[in-house]
Amino acid sequence: MKSLTFALAGALACATAAIAADAPKTLVVELRNAAGASAGQAELTEAPNGVLMRLEAKGLTPGWHGLHFHETGDCSKSDFTSAGAHVHAKAQVVHGLLNPDATEAGDLPNIHVGADGTASAEIFTTYVAMAGSGARPALADANGSAIIIHANPDDHRTQPIGGAGPRVACGVIPPAKG
Repeated sequence: MKSLTFALAGALACATAAIAADAPKTLVVELRNAAGASAGQAELTEAPNGVLMRLEAKGLTPGWHGLHFHETGDCSKSDFTSAGAHVHAKAQVVHGLLNPDATEAGDLPNIHVGADGTASAEIFTTYVAMAGSGARPALADANGSAIIIHANPDDHRTQPIGGAGPRVACGVIPPAKG
C-alpha cells in the first residue's frame, strides 16, 4: 500500500510540474504617471499567436485614450519620450490600425476612461510576442519595451501617432532574463 501511495504522489507531482511548465507566462507591468504615482497595471500573457493584455488604469481624465507598445523599456523622462517610438517589425514605419499600409506592431485599440478616472480592458494583439516569434517583434527584447497611455484618442490613421497627443502613463516591460 505504501508503494502505491508513493507512486500516486510521484505521478501527481510530475503532472503538476508538467501543467506548470505548460502554463502561459504572465508578466505584471506597473503603470506610472508623470509624477511617478501609480496609474494602474497591465498583465501581459504570452499566447500561441500573440499577447493578451489585461489593463487596469487609474487617475486618468475621462474619455478615450490612445494605447501603444513603445520600443524601449524606459519611462525615466517625465514626458515618457525615453520609451521611443512605437514597436515595429519593419524599417518603414506606418501608423494606424485603420491604415491598409500600417507596419507598426505597437498599435493597439483605444481605451475608455470613466468619470471616476479608471479604465479596465482586455486586449489581444497578434502583432507582437513576449519573447519574439516568427515575424512578430518581441516586447521583452534586449532593451525591453513600454506600455504608453496617451492623453487623447488615436484616430488609427494620422501619422505618426494618430493624434494621440502627450504620453500620460508609462509602464516598463523589462528585457527577458537569461
